[in-house]
Amino acid sequence: MKLNLGIIISFLILTIATCGAEKDPLDKGLADIRDSKVMQYAIEGKILYENYCSNCHQADGTGLGKLIPPLRGSDYMLEDIGRTVHIIKYGLKGEIIVNGEKYNQPMPANPQLTNMEIAQIVTYLYNIWGSNEGVIDSKKIENYLSE
Repeated sequence: MKLNLGIIISFLILTIATCGAEKDPLDKGLADIRDSKVMQYAIEGKILYENYCSNCHQADGTGLGKLIPPLRGSDYMLEDIGRTVHIIKYGLKGEIIVNGEKYNQPMPANPQLTNMEIAQIVTYLYNIWGSNEGVIDSKKIENYLSE
């Protein structure tokens, strides 16, 4: 298996940075992923998440108070991967309830993201913070978007 040098370096940095740190039970984290394919997707997904999502949802996925919902531990996100994929690609308007709290801030669409980029983001989201969905590849993303 051939891995990109940048992925290996990112993994090593993440591993070193998390050594000795006390972990939140919800935070499985990248360093805990053992499957190399999941790791490859999740590392790229983390970078994309930081560029496209973390400004609002925060790097740790906790959201912005009552304005932007959390992704970490989110019942709304965990219920439906396909819905998450649609929201990332096409955005969201209208009220939603996340973990019993109402949110009504529109989320902008990301039509520029490719299916592979969405696959990487979603694989990241669904394999940290207590989740373990494995690789959600671009073919699955294509299927979700065609529904």
